[in-house]
Amino acid sequence: MQNIKKRIADKIAQGVKGINPDAEINAADVVGMLEYPPDANMGDLAFPCFKLSKILRRSPVQIAQVIAEGLSDEAVSKVEAVNGYLNITLSNVFLSQNVVKEILEKKETYGSQTFGEGKMVVLDYSSPNVAKPFHIGHLGTTVIGHSLRKLHEFAGYQCYGINYLGDWGTQFGKLIVAYRKWGSREAVETEGIDKLVELYVRINNAIKGDPEKGIPADDGLAEESRAEFHKLEMGDEENLELWKWFVSISLKEYERTYKQLGIEFDSYKGESFYTDKMPAQVQKLRDMDLLKIDDGASIVDLSEYNMPPCLILKRDGSTLYPTRDIAAAVYRKENYHFDKAIYVTSAQQCLHFAQWFKVVEMMGYPWYDELVHVPYGTVSLNGAKLATRTGNVVLLRDLFELAVEKVAGIMAEKSPDLENKMEVAEAVGVGAIVFYYLSNTRMKDINFVMEEALSFDGNTGPYVQYTYARACSVLNRAGAIADAEVKIESDEEAALVKTLARFGERVCAAIADYEPSYITRFILDVAVAFNRFYHNCPIMTAEDPAVRASRLKLTEATKIVLGNAFDLICLKKTEKI
Repeated sequence: MQNIKKRIADKIAQGVKGINPDAEINAADVVGMLEYPPDANMGDLAFPCFKLSKILRRSPVQIAQVIAEGLSDEAVSKVEAVNGYLNITLSNVFLSQNVVKEILEKKETYGSQTFGEGKMVVLDYSSPNVAKPFHIGHLGTTVIGHSLRKLHEFAGYQCYGINYLGDWGTQFGKLIVAYRKWGSREAVETEGIDKLVELYVRINNAIKGDPEKGIPADDGLAEESRAEFHKLEMGDEENLELWKWFVSISLKEYERTYKQLGIEFDSYKGESFYTDKMPAQVQKLRDMDLLKIDDGASIVDLSEYNMPPCLILKRDGSTLYPTRDIAAAVYRKENYHFDKAIYVTSAQQCLHFAQWFKVVEMMGYPWYDELVHVPYGTVSLNGAKLATRTGNVVLLRDLFELAVEKVAGIMAEKSPDLENKMEVAEAVGVGAIVFYYLSNTRMKDINFVMEEALSFDGNTGPYVQYTYARACSVLNRAGAIADAEVKIESDEEAALVKTLARFGERVCAAIADYEPSYITRFILDVAVAFNRFYHNCPIMTAEDPAVRASRLKLTEATKIVLGNAFDLICLKKTEKI
């Protein structure tokens, strides 16, 4: 559709120049003004001439009439001037000979872009806290972040994915103390991250006490924990070994979840990696006289920018999140030479990122405007209740397990003879959760309802994966497709091709707005258009061999585009369900 719009925009721009040769408008300007009409009876594209009245000094109605009379292009079958609009209907012949042909030729590269070639994007996403399990709150940063990576790669960017682990801080002092008091190597090796969580919860409860039960707070344990973390910071070998072990135990757990999602990272450099890189940035702030002392803490005053001060050092001289983030950004720029650094975190951290982005700018780093924060809304769970060992969070592995079980049960009824049932059930169950999440605009708060997510009807992951499987089934039964010209002879065929043609445009919009939901909505549009075509246009039973071959090629084009779009949102391609 991008190329079609450019062709038409060029002709409209020529028409404008014909009215007024001095008019300052070009094809790129016109492309930005083209709209999709709300009703198919109004054509496939519309151009509002109201925006040209001032520069052409004519009424929109007159402008539309003049341009319509002179607009001629292979891609256009009809142009009408209606109340100041140009209503443009695309040529079915052009669509079949160009759009479908392009899809079948380009296959997995159809819809891809080139504007990112030669550029590097660093993405910081997922980033769980070590020794704590993945819970449903991690889903947003993980799937949005990876979708943005896939989108940028599809546009030609070189991407570097960083899992910025929360692997440093006083919590490790607590965990070391708890392990020595109540844990054992055998128990941790056997129970993994669950045992670490249990120990962490136990020591936190012991430190806080329980006034209602008459259990006093244990300040001694708190002090002991701080002392053990200080030893860790100073390089104590025994504590370092324990810390590395805790990290490895956690990574084993996380990698199981990442494998289910089909996600890999280029780096797991967490907060600990930057401990020796912060002093240089703190000193730079001092040298630039940007660091101020406020009640013993070191801050950067941001009142001029209507923001609270950015805390750099606590009163005891220890660092904070902004200090680490600044040091990490400098390191990443120096080592990865990014053109854009994307941070995917919850919207609750918007102020934090605005603050340290501004500090980076104040420090004189010219790449401050290459830092991008991509926030998202909160997620809550409704419907099926999941018990967890901690009792206060919903673990992602439990959510996936329940989804897979439910899908397996549905498939046992609908497809009892299906091969690799559990593998397919996992692809559909996990895919259902991912698709449900990414179907929403990322800033929207989500109330997760399992029954809705797993439905094979409606706007769901199982529905679109089933549609993909349906296309695969048709093609498998057909075998080799005869070499015939693709012809669009029905409204359903035309609607399907016009939908497929929008893929590249949706990819560009998703990247520009950092919005994976544009792709999920596009997938739904394709699924609806294909299923309407499938039900109303006989494919395998078409009497005319040429019609059969043409419709099989449309089916193949649909499979290709759906598959390409699935890849952009962590959705697995299921050839059989």
